Amino acid sequence: MRVVAMILAGGAGTRLLVLSERRAKPAVPFAGKYRIIDFTLSNCVNSGIFDVAVLTQYRPHSLNEHIGIGKPWDLDRVHGGVRLLPPYQARDHREWYRGTADAVLQNLDYIEERRADTVLVLSGDHIYKMDYRPLLAYHQEKEAHATIAVMNVPLEETHRFGILTTNRQGRVVEFTEKPQARDKGTLANMGIYVFRADVLKACLPKYAREHPDLDFGKHVIPNMIAEEYRLYAYPFEGYWVDVGTIQAYWETSMELLEPDSPLRLYDRDWIIHTRSYERPPAKLGPQARVQQSMICNGCIIRGHVERSVLSPGVYVSPGAVVRESVVMNDTWVGPGAVLDRVIVDKQVVIGAGVRLGWGEEMSVPNKTYGAHLSTGITVVGKAAHIPPNIRIGRNVVVRPDAEEEDFAPFGDEVPSGETV
Repeated sequence: MRVVAMILAGGAGTRLLVLSERRAKPAVPFAGKYRIIDFTLSNCVNSGIFDVAVLTQYRPHSLNEHIGIGKPWDLDRVHGGVRLLPPYQARDHREWYRGTADAVLQNLDYIEERRADTVLVLSGDHIYKMDYRPLLAYHQEKEAHATIAVMNVPLEETHRFGILTTNRQGRVVEFTEKPQARDKGTLANMGIYVFRADVLKACLPKYAREHPDLDFGKHVIPNMIAEEYRLYAYPFEGYWVDVGTIQAYWETSMELLEPDSPLRLYDRDWIIHTRSYERPPAKLGPQARVQQSMICNGCIIRGHVERSVLSPGVYVSPGAVVRESVVMNDTWVGPGAVLDRVIVDKQVVIGAGVRLGWGEEMSVPNKTYGAHLSTGITVVGKAAHIPPNIRIGRNVVVRPDAEEEDFAPFGDEVPSGETV
């Protein structure tokens, strides 16, 4: 079996609001030193798959810089390795990828070039650890045309997923995208597919004639079932999460800090690789107090950090408190500032005495983003400058590059639910 992995990494991730405004969702930092895509890339190499294509589209610069030639993942190879595949102008006037399957369709020549007989299609924006070898073996054993990785989800959450119905042999007999009724079972599509390469080459061009926005879940899988291709469901019982919303991102980050975190970042048998930059060790000053937190290299802590994730290079001044928050690279937290239940992007300056994430109005939705931000988490975009001694409420969004004068209309308090 000659396998090529196609990682779909072009998503805009709009539900992550300002965190994905200037980068693709797979490039969003996670767990301090990583990017979201590191988990899928590491799963590939840990599974012995070294032919990897990354299909990029939306704001790919951060992602391209991060992956580079693939050296941190041992993908800088003469034969195989990683290839970044952005959309391109072709004779049939195609440009943007218009759907998940359309992205693969536009790169069928790459699959032919690699002489692959099996194509592993993956999402680059999920957090999980998975050995793909048992999945591939199952696919081969069943002599399947396609195999879909599935996991059981609670019945009340089935409306969020594509749900598969199978017979006793595991063959897929029905696929329902985000069903409103709860009678289709609980096997959720994880967005992890194995296809025979010849089947992909036969099906994708045919289906694209009817569906220019060709998508695996909406079009390819239902059509293959209708045409009686052999599709099988592969059950996965490990940890998997889509951090596609602010609430999911924050909850998953806080889950990392639990003693029995299911993600097991410190498992030496399944290392998550990433591109790292040389920085000195983390340093705690004489007044520092750190509890149940993840502190990355280059951080200097002179205040208090409680149940938080700090990326490389964060500075916490004396008297400052960072609580239940995620603070990304090279952010400066001024003296006496208090951060409570916030997500702060890179290179932010938080002035002295700021109260960021202030008040008890957790459920006031953001006026701009509505239900996407209504659980009490305040989000600060990259390189924003927050003036000293201002109070910023819950569910507030501070846009990237916001300057101190942008806060002037609010006086000394930004109410919950506002956008700066």
